[in-house]
Amino acid sequence: MTQPSVPCSPSPVLPFDLDLGDADNMNFGNNEQPEDPLRLTAQFIGPGDRLYRNYHPLLSARPCNSEGTFLPPGALAPPLSDKASDDWTPYNSRVEFELADYFFTKNQTPAHSIDLLLNIWAASLIEGGSKATLFPDHRAVYKTIDSTPLGDVKWQSFSVKYTGEVPDQGATPWMTDSHDVWFCDPHDVVYYATEIDFQPYHEFATENDERQSQDFMSGDWAWSQADKISEDPNTHGSMFVPIILGSDKTTVSVATGQNDCYPLYTSIGNVRNTVCCAHRNTVAVVGFLAMPKTMKQHAETSDFRSFRRQIFHSSLSFILKNLKPAMTTPEIVRFGDGHYCRVIYGLGPYIADYEEQVLLACIVRNWCAKCLAHRDDLDEISLLRSRIHADALIEECDFDTLWKDYGVVSVLVPFMNDFPRADIHELLAPDLLHQIIKGAYKDHLVTWVEKYLLHTHGKTQANIILDDIDRRSSIPRTS
Repeated sequence: MTQPSVPCSPSPVLPFDLDLGDADNMNFGNNEQPEDPLRLTAQFIGPGDRLYRNYHPLLSARPCNSEGTFLPPGALAPPLSDKASDDWTPYNSRVEFELADYFFTKNQTPAHSIDLLLNIWAASLIEGGSKATLFPDHRAVYKTIDSTPLGDVKWQSFSVKYTGEVPDQGATPWMTDSHDVWFCDPHDVVYYATEIDFQPYHEFATENDERQSQDFMSGDWAWSQADKISEDPNTHGSMFVPIILGSDKTTVSVATGQNDCYPLYTSIGNVRNTVCCAHRNTVAVVGFLAMPKTMKQHAETSDFRSFRRQIFHSSLSFILKNLKPAMTTPEIVRFGDGHYCRVIYGLGPYIADYEEQVLLACIVRNWCAKCLAHRDDLDEISLLRSRIHADALIEECDFDTLWKDYGVVSVLVPFMNDFPRADIHELLAPDLLHQIIKGAYKDHLVTWVEKYLLHTHGKTQANIILDDIDRRSSIPRTS
């Protein structure tokens, strides 16, 4: 294991001119921590060298070729495209491309208007003596656009249904219903720009070695994951890419009926906070999950509730399945600068409000998804929940004991059990809006202050104080 908590300031001059020998076949003693000799392990950053970073020594994101062979330092990236500058395939020319882009993207021209404009354009070309024309009609425009090799990842779908025992008589409708799940393959959605962190690192102030934290890859979790991954020597020199997930049921329309959707979002932990805060499309919708419904008389039955929860986990497992092979064996990925790199994926934090956390952690409502503390005695010292502990409890305890004493729903299988190094209890992250702003501040702190004022000053005086607070909070600040 590496020692991330010990700051190691870089030397003013790094010895890149040393003869490092064969970097891929170096033999280290049992007590030595191997490092990638061709990548930085420490570096000053920012103006005036006021900060420095210690990088993970093994998951070092070394550039490689398309076959996975590491390149020497300073090697140039191959061209991003082998196409000629005048190759506009599947369009016959740049004019065709720009015309299709105008019709479909910029103006969103109706089909009949496209046909009218194309006929006028064709007539003008014929009058000018040209035998060549552009698209014959709107169908040709749409067909060419659909055959464009570059574009958004295609949406796919699959169906889920109840596969348990169905009684011969008295079967409820939900047992035979089928539900569609739509998704984009997250493996194809993940985009590697240039403004990302390629290695886990720890950042320190040069003056006093005080730890600094800003971006996701500077945290302890990313470093510890890199430690676990690098236990396999075949991953050395690779890049760790954490997959961040989030989901939340959303009401689309109330006026025209209760239309709900269940979007699933994803991003990667390598993106820097400055890019995220600039709203530069760092989060993508990768799925719309199923929301099974049934009649009220069946909605609260244990069988239906278990079914509804399990298809959530089964759907997530299916959607993420194409990422699983590269969670243990590096795959070759090309980045925005043209370089290739070996990549190892891993499931990262799952951002969810409490209701969603109950579903994700497979726990009983009103229990904590992070620890075993009971809601009636939160001051008690309790064990943290973990995947290993939950599996051991399920193996040793009966259903009632698990439910009442540990708050565990044993009939469900969390989707993260299908993926390596994934522990849902460790990875649950609070929802900023519902749990921090609305939950901790508005619903808890503000409510507590209102009750305190009412108890201390009485209703009349409390309302006067609250009005004054509202007035002060509504006054705009001036610089």
